[in-house]
Amino acid sequence: MQRVFISGIGMTTCLGNDRKSNWNSLIAADCGLDTLELHDTTDLDVTIGGEVRDLDLDRVNVNDLVSAKRMDRASQFSVFAAHEALEDAGLPTSDIGEKASVIMGAGLAGLETYEFQHERMLTRGPSRVSPFTIPMLMPNAAAACVSLAFGIQGSCHTCSSACSSSGHAMIDAFESLQRGNSDFIVTGGTEASLTRLGIASFVRMKAMCRDSNDSPKTSMRPFDDSRAGFVMAEGASVLVLETEEHLRKRGGRAWAEVLSGKATSDAHHLVQPDPEGRKAVRAIQMALEFSGLNAADIADSTYVNAHGTSTKYNDTMETVALKKVFGDDAGKLKVSSTKSMTGHMIGAASAVELSISALALTSGILPPTINYSTPDLDCDLNYIPNQSVEADAKYAINNSFGFGGHNVSMVIGRVDDPDLLRTVDA
Repeated sequence: MQRVFISGIGMTTCLGNDRKSNWNSLIAADCGLDTLELHDTTDLDVTIGGEVRDLDLDRVNVNDLVSAKRMDRASQFSVFAAHEALEDAGLPTSDIGEKASVIMGAGLAGLETYEFQHERMLTRGPSRVSPFTIPMLMPNAAAACVSLAFGIQGSCHTCSSACSSSGHAMIDAFESLQRGNSDFIVTGGTEASLTRLGIASFVRMKAMCRDSNDSPKTSMRPFDDSRAGFVMAEGASVLVLETEEHLRKRGGRAWAEVLSGKATSDAHHLVQPDPEGRKAVRAIQMALEFSGLNAADIADSTYVNAHGTSTKYNDTMETVALKKVFGDDAGKLKVSSTKSMTGHMIGAASAVELSISALALTSGILPPTINYSTPDLDCDLNYIPNQSVEADAKYAINNSFGFGGHNVSMVIGRVDDPDLLRTVDA
């Protein structure tokens, strides 16, 4: 089977609108969460989040087939990040053809369009609903817009599995490339659910942090004993996954090698994880087994970008799962939740965090878990508290766990061939 590499990364988050600004903020332990401005939050219990700001829509309006005015915000993010990812990989940005594909993840994409058009129908009547409503809010819109923007004519589809959406998308992309179906695949995830309905719904579930509206920078506290729920964010990360054969043939370079990705389902509860993490454990174990790696042999050279949602249920379960997989060696792992800086980007989370993991392996710098001050006795691993660290990590594990009982674990490795290795500034 083909080896698969990450050759391009594009990002837009509350930390910035490109890969470099995101990475520099992450290793500086900066937090992008702030008071929300886009929608009216005066009557909401949560008024903070991670908004994308100052998006250059010229990077979205790339040809006559796409228009930011006829896209939901989530689709705008996907095209914007895909544009950077293709350029970052040194690949064409037009008329790409059928040897490339698009597989995107989205959890609630289209929610802003739904809310706006529904309100318009109620207040102004059915005749004022936009004819572009369905093309804007359909779950596959983000992937379709990327295909249209860059002339990608291979397979094009969307995976939707809540917070694991982009993880499932990247697994699909990885396995498709292994089978030789494409030369490269534009994949990742996008989300734009910082709307009144989105916020109100998560608040009613008691999943969101409601005690930090006056202090957004310290609102996300993964693994800390004082954690009080997640803070939602929007944005996208798009990665170019590419076969080794195509990468070498064109003289490209890579950020990391994708070694495996595996998924399971808890069949336990619609929104609460199995507290024993049994199927989360199985997903991580299968990902390591498929990669040909033994947990005990790699613990001291592995970085884990945790799902780390800053909720009591998730953070405890994920800690339990890692300890079950790595046993007595779990303490050697270097674990962080970069959601402490980006917020929880729902369907885009896994893609953002796999991108971060690839940059961490290449740079030798591991980003921290910020706002970590009060240890939780049930969360007792090394969470890289508050400051980034230099470390010679050879492997990275990225975990994603979504409502519905979805578990995704991906394993990537540092590029071992100097002819293929990227540097963070190049």
